[in-house]
Amino acid sequence: MSSAARHDGDVLSAIVAYLICPVCGTELALGRGSIRCPNNHSFDVARQGYVNLLPGGAQTGTADTAAMVEARAAFLGEGHFASLATLLAGRVATAVGSSVTPESGSMLIVDAGAGTGYYLTMMLDRCPPALGAAIDISKFAVRRAARAHPRIGAVAADLWGPLPVRSGAAHAILNVFAPRNPTEFRRVLRPDGTLFVVSPTARHLQELAHPLQLLSVDDNKTQQIDSVLGNLFDLVDRGEHEIDLLLAHPAVETLVSMGPSARHHRPADVRRRLAGLADPVPVTASFTVSIYRPAG
Repeated sequence: MSSAARHDGDVLSAIVAYLICPVCGTELALGRGSIRCPNNHSFDVARQGYVNLLPGGAQTGTADTAAMVEARAAFLGEGHFASLATLLAGRVATAVGSSVTPESGSMLIVDAGAGTGYYLTMMLDRCPPALGAAIDISKFAVRRAARAHPRIGAVAADLWGPLPVRSGAAHAILNVFAPRNPTEFRRVLRPDGTLFVVSPTARHLQELAHPLQLLSVDDNKTQQIDSVLGNLFDLVDRGEHEIDLLLAHPAVETLVSMGPSARHHRPADVRRRLAGLADPVPVTASFTVSIYRPAG
């Protein structure tokens, strides 16, 4: 199914059934141009197709900018991380496949920090019964995610706060290079659900880190993640996935522009430093894929 397919309004109705009001925690219903709870809290449905469930006064300073989202869409669209997406889609399909029967209907996959919806799109293609909730604090990201797949419902929400998702609704949660909220992940995930966390290893972009002055990855990143998830989740599997890339300078600029280092370096400075490297540049993309189940 093409990721460019038109967003079907019916999927928004289906996703809303899994959502709760971020103010009072009650169920939500879709109306004309908005969704509303029984206590009359109302939230807009943007013309781009996403639901804005950010409460008033939400701090969005850490959200990806329009330029970062545009860069991410361009870089991922070139297929540079396609093997990671394929790996994740296969693991998710295996994990959730046994929990869905013709009688149980659809399943829900929550992408917490979905960005453009790139990885979630691949998963939905592998899991035909599934609906996807793409959650991100960036309005620029959820605009793209809402159009990425006809079974994605995109939601603007803050991962650091209470998630506007019903307790026990998700068969799987995906978390790729995004903040982790263990208490809310545990609440939202079904008892037999699975949490997939993708984080960078210390080798990620190692050829670029020093010459371009990129942010470094802590050697103890995976241990830190395990500590954050605490006693709410049990680690059931972990592996590394590496991709050897050969990137022309414009692709390297795009790669830098889509990540956190973009907040610290002007494009002109990145371009100047990049001029001293070979063109194309060999680059290692290195990821840890950790799979957890709810503890107890």
